[in-house]
Amino acid sequence: MNRILIAEDEERIASFIEKGLRANGFVTTTVGDGTHALELTRQGGFDLVILDIGLPGMDGFEVLTALRAEKVPTPVIILTARDGIGDTVAGLEGGADDYMTKPFRFEELLARVRLRVRAGEAVPEVSVLTVDGLSLDLRTRRAQTGGRTVDLTAREYVLLELFLRHPGQVLAREQILSHVWGYDFDPGSNIVDVYVRALRKKIGADAIVTVRGMGYRLG
Repeated sequence: MNRILIAEDEERIASFIEKGLRANGFVTTTVGDGTHALELTRQGGFDLVILDIGLPGMDGFEVLTALRAEKVPTPVIILTARDGIGDTVAGLEGGADDYMTKPFRFEELLARVRLRVRAGEAVPEVSVLTVDGLSLDLRTRRAQTGGRTVDLTAREYVLLELFLRHPGQVLAREQILSHVWGYDFDPGSNIVDVYVRALRKKIGADAIVTVRGMGYRLG
């Protein structure tokens, strides 16, 4: 399993990233300051670092500069504020491999993490997810079931991908909200129920099961 270091001092965001990555099979370590982020990355053992720019102690730029000066090759994805264009440019020029602007949706970060980890391993990513006759092509973003092709909206695609990556597992509404809608989601919203109903109409009423008091399960 791939090991990811999360360097983020905002506990809510760090927890959001950590839970999502662990749910997708990654092993994570979280630190809240730049000094510890630098020390742990120097020691090796991580396949990727998610590095916030605004860290206490040493900021993200200082950590990144030190790592690259010491020829540490670990891929780094920097996190920066939405209006931090200068930060983004400086980070990439300073040796970052990619960046995410806050706020962000988890699936966007997950795609970038997988891309960077895969580039380091040269391991091909699965392009089609299939469970019990239901398949989702990750390239065309189209589903197939019962011999017919199903067109999906952007949110429906992310929701179905989440279910297909966790077949038979009960996914809580909060887990679905955080994955599909990001860490700024409203926990009191019924948007998950609305999208599950819409998805059922397209892939079959019995495809997604409601587990009362817990959430939803594929199959």
